[in-house]
Amino acid sequence: MFNDIGALEVVTLVVLAVLVFGPDKLPKVIQDVTRTIRKIREFSDSAKQDIRNELGPEFKDFEFEDLNPKTFIRKQLDNDELGLKEIRNGFDLKKEMAELTDAVHGRESESSSSDSAVGTSSSGSGGSVDMTKKREKLELEERPPYDLDAT
Repeated sequence: MFNDIGALEVVTLVVLAVLVFGPDKLPKVIQDVTRTIRKIREFSDSAKQDIRNELGPEFKDFEFEDLNPKTFIRKQLDNDELGLKEIRNGFDLKKEMAELTDAVHGRESESSSSDSAVGTSSSGSGGSVDMTKKREKLELEERPPYDLDAT
C-alpha cells in the first residue's frame, strides 16, 4: 500500500503530525487510528467469511481478489485449457510486422522469397501483396468506385 513512500516523506508526515496534534496527544491519536484500522479489517474478514458460508461448498475456491477485472482476466489467460499459449507462441509479431512493412513498401519479404524459391508459394507474385492504389481511367460520365478505406 505504501510502497512508493520514501524516507523523506515519512519524516515529513511525522513532523506534520507532531505539529498538528502536539507531542502529548500524538500517541493517543496513533492508538485510535490503529484500533480503527484493526476493527475495519476484522469487519471485512467476518463479512468475507459470512459470504463464503452463504455461497455454499460449491464456491469453496472463490477468492474475492478474482472480482478485480485485471486479476480475473490474468487468471483466465493463464488457464491452459483455452489453448491461448499455443496461439501466443505461434504468433511472431516482429515477423508479421516485417512482412507488412515489406508489403506496404512493395518489397518482397524474406519469408516470401524463401517460399518462392522452394516453390510453396501459391500466388504467382511470390506471396507479396500490392498495397498501392492504382488509378484506373474512367469513362466520361462514369462514377468513381466507392472506396471503403477513404471513408
